[in-house]
Amino acid sequence: MSSIAATLSDSAVIAKRNLIKVKRVPDIVVFATLSPIMFVLLFRYVFGGAIALPEGTSYGEFLLPGIFAQTIVLGSTTTGASLAEDLQKGLIDRFRSLPMSRSAVLIGRTVADAGLNVISITVMALTGLVVGWRINSSFGEAVAGFLILLAFAFAISWLMAMVGLLVRTPEVVNNASFIVIFPLTFVANTFVPLESLPTVLRTFAEWNPVSSVVQAARELFGNTSPLAPAPEAWSLQNPVVYTLIWVVGILAVFVPLSVRTYRRTAGH
Repeated sequence: MSSIAATLSDSAVIAKRNLIKVKRVPDIVVFATLSPIMFVLLFRYVFGGAIALPEGTSYGEFLLPGIFAQTIVLGSTTTGASLAEDLQKGLIDRFRSLPMSRSAVLIGRTVADAGLNVISITVMALTGLVVGWRINSSFGEAVAGFLILLAFAFAISWLMAMVGLLVRTPEVVNNASFIVIFPLTFVANTFVPLESLPTVLRTFAEWNPVSSVVQAARELFGNTSPLAPAPEAWSLQNPVVYTLIWVVGILAVFVPLSVRTYRRTAGH
């Protein structure tokens, strides 16, 4: 068997192991589904009447792509926390004793977490339909919208994997991640139009990759209004391209870096 085929086979085994763990610990699925529902309902009914939007835009349709992006980015912290937990419990040492590809542990972990993101997005989409969200585009565009959300989440998972390997404590991974992720998801176009932000924050939000992911999803789902002001920044005029640049860039940096760090960490 070639090295690539062996790596893919080993990765599939690790991904299956992580998904079986989710099945045996149902709390993970419960909280992964309840949290998105809570965000959708709270923002839709608590803030929906207080945020001014262009005529012809419902807050339900404006909100859901932002909730999608926030939830999958927050969910990516699972990768780092899980790796840190495996290191802490000595499970990585057990993997080392097996005749398997070193990178398979990371690939399997990120693929399994991508599966959790699929569950979260499905739950959010169904909840969104209940509160007024609709897809106003073609089937192909809608699929592309979900795929670009999942691609961005997959890239962030690799970044979080690097954090988990360096920190090695699940609690610290979660705390450190939230300190960074919360500003990124809130100083963006996730919940409010960028026109309402002060100049400095607006400039940051325009080039924030979370904003481009949200804008790309809104356009692909048909959740934008022709009466809304056109974006001024190139990043939001071309959100799909800008998002893919970030996805490719993050993966190009953190996949080899995480694998190298894992090999060094597992070698201790």
